Amino acid sequence: MVEELWKELSSIDSVEAIALGGSRAGSDFDEKSDYDVYIYCIDEITEDTRTTILQKYCSHIEIGNHFWEYEDNCTLNNGVDIDILYRNLDEFAEGIAVVVEKYQAQNGYTTCMWHNLCTCKIIYDRNGRLTKLQKKYNIKYPKQLGKNIIDRNMKLLRYAMPAYEVQIAKAAKRNDLVSINHRVTEFMASYFDVIFAINGLTHPGEKRLIELCEKRCQVLPENFRENIEKMFCDMFANTDFLNKDVDKIVSALEKIVER
Repeated sequence: MVEELWKELSSIDSVEAIALGGSRAGSDFDEKSDYDVYIYCIDEITEDTRTTILQKYCSHIEIGNHFWEYEDNCTLNNGVDIDILYRNLDEFAEGIAVVVEKYQAQNGYTTCMWHNLCTCKIIYDRNGRLTKLQKKYNIKYPKQLGKNIIDRNMKLLRYAMPAYEVQIAKAAKRNDLVSINHRVTEFMASYFDVIFAINGLTHPGEKRLIELCEKRCQVLPENFRENIEKMFCDMFANTDFLNKDVDKIVSALEKIVER
């Protein structure tokens, strides 16, 4: 079924390339794993055209969602969800270059799009441009990029005046649970960005990060899993201990950064 869908989508003149991401791009998936599909377009594909094609293969369709990237979110007739994201290849390439060639760090998730490019499975590539781009950036992790990610995100974790550690402490003192939740989320985004940078690995995204770090990273902070799980246990039930939990996490991270 999905092969027929790829064939129909690739027949659209403005479609330049199609790639499969997420677990479906590798071997770690089962029959219930979602499909993450990236359609690289020269021009916009009309919603009517997409609807006409997708309604043949999907039992539920949401066309043109734009909460993150521009995408269609659907459920295939076999019950498996599929997210189809529409991108401009030139703009995507520019975003990768800013990170990999100009070493520009972000507030967490810096190398996620680079990871997406390197690990995607290309299933259609009309002019070979996506394949060429993938080969271009299949390179060793730049040391300067790693340094910039570590510098920026360590400041956000502890060293800058608006550091997350400070903001979490303030939220805990007020027992502001919504603020605690929000700040801890941002804290963890920067934390994992530093860990992947230290290990010279691209960031795989937001899912199963503890397990992936334990599997792939050669260098991890002391009591890595234990400290994270303790913080999450205390976030709402024992906010008086939250400051100490955060301090342990950042202090352990500092040690491997210094090393």
